[in-house]
Amino acid sequence: MYAAERQQETLRLAEEHGRVDVPSLAARFHVAAETVRRDLKALARAGLLHRVHGGAVPGTRLAFEPDLAERDTVAADEKDRIAKAALAELPAEGSVILDAGSTTARLAQALPAEAALTVVTHALPLAARLADHPGISLHLVGGRVRHRTRAAVDDWALRAYREINADVAVVATNGAAPRGALTTPDLAEAAVKRAIVAAAHRVVLVAHSAKFGVQHFARFADLSQVDTLVTDTGLAAGTVRAVEGHGVRVVRA
Repeated sequence: MYAAERQQETLRLAEEHGRVDVPSLAARFHVAAETVRRDLKALARAGLLHRVHGGAVPGTRLAFEPDLAERDTVAADEKDRIAKAALAELPAEGSVILDAGSTTARLAQALPAEAALTVVTHALPLAARLADHPGISLHLVGGRVRHRTRAAVDDWALRAYREINADVAVVATNGAAPRGALTTPDLAEAAVKRAIVAAAHRVVLVAHSAKFGVQHFARFADLSQVDTLVTDTGLAAGTVRAVEGHGVRVVRA
């Protein structure tokens, strides 16, 4: 079993039982206790679990939201693969909205020099990466900047996205329930994501497999509003079938 598969199952068990403990997980996965502790540490850094003595509880119970810099170090290899695979979902020419997030930032970094796109984003790190790109016509959406995500929110951002009719939106999520809900911890962030989904003809969701089975406070969309999910190979086959049941094409990188 790959680390991503262990972590996804760990999240499911934590959500189902309210907590997980190291000895039980080690026995279940036939791995050393130290391997389990590394998994729990990675999931805690992503804000998906919260460490307690001897184990962990679902992060959503404590409304914990990790800083963007912390999230950027989690599952870096998988996020790089997701970002590169998501490049194939972008038009050769046209307009693209890029949501805030560590995976979308990698996508911005990976855009080839020959790309000729109009890109709209409310995320400062993405704008900084694209500002000098020779083929990108960059539009930066303004508003109040949240420190945790370095992204603009509130009325200015919402008004700007209501005026946009983009070809593709690439959206990130903090949580994804196979039964449909896409969620994030903050209501202001959720409102912006909701506006982004409404502003595009086609929606591409980029999400690490560990996000599935996780639920946060603010719901911003349903899987039925997503055209394509780009994720990693750690997403379990049963979850893939559940996502596809919502009419979503799944790409595992």
